[in-house]
Amino acid sequence: MVKAIVAGAAGRMGKRIINMIHQNPEITLVGAFERADHPAMGQDVGETAGIGGLDIKISGPSDQSLKEADVLIDFTNPEATLENLRMAQGGGVAMVIGTTGIVGDMLEDVKRLASQIRCVMAPNMSVGVNVMFKIVRDMARILGKDYDMEILEVHHRLKKDAPSGTAMRLAQILAEAADRNLEKVAVYERRGMIGERTDEEIGIQTWRAGDITGEHTVMFGGIGERLELIHRAHNRDNFARGAVKAALWVVGQPVGLYDMQDVLGLR
Repeated sequence: MVKAIVAGAAGRMGKRIINMIHQNPEITLVGAFERADHPAMGQDVGETAGIGGLDIKISGPSDQSLKEADVLIDFTNPEATLENLRMAQGGGVAMVIGTTGIVGDMLEDVKRLASQIRCVMAPNMSVGVNVMFKIVRDMARILGKDYDMEILEVHHRLKKDAPSGTAMRLAQILAEAADRNLEKVAVYERRGMIGERTDEEIGIQTWRAGDITGEHTVMFGGIGERLELIHRAHNRDNFARGAVKAALWVVGQPVGLYDMQDVLGLR
């Protein structure tokens, strides 16, 4: 039985992950973290997640709590993830990271620390999205020279980072497959007299509205036709199931940094 702790346990994703753990006989919840000023602090995590009392109180992150766990599942924010990663490294605990918006020097720090433990880090843990990653790479290799490549991502109005981590991963895959430097060819906004579209650019556009869980579209636009690959998430459970799948998988792996392509055998 794999023993898990969930960071961000009272958040939208944390609650769904706790539900998925509760439904899976191969994994059990042994702890739940939240930031110190969260109103759910001290509450029973099962009550917070809507599944009834589990006799586990939501607490702040602590080295002592990690000693009971095999794996820490973290969908929080970049700063909290980095601190939790340092704790996991110190305690020799495996980790699953689904936090988005980790960029620049912080991303390098996270990768360095994560590579010293058993860690799965991915911007999206949905099985469908990870199949999309694989297919998009093949499409870009075949079509990239002659077709314009554009990405549209749509999320709920409360999402803080933009573009989404999934959209940025899709853009990286397109750029790699087409042998382009994403930093030079990415276009995040179009306004005014912008002139003709270049052959090299990769458009990455963002919409925010209502309670949309998440949608990603990759379009290959050619002369006389276009192809679109679309993933629509109906709820957060597919991400939560993927996180639990990753947790069960990573505890049996050698030390190293992995992603969902490894978990799902898609490499």
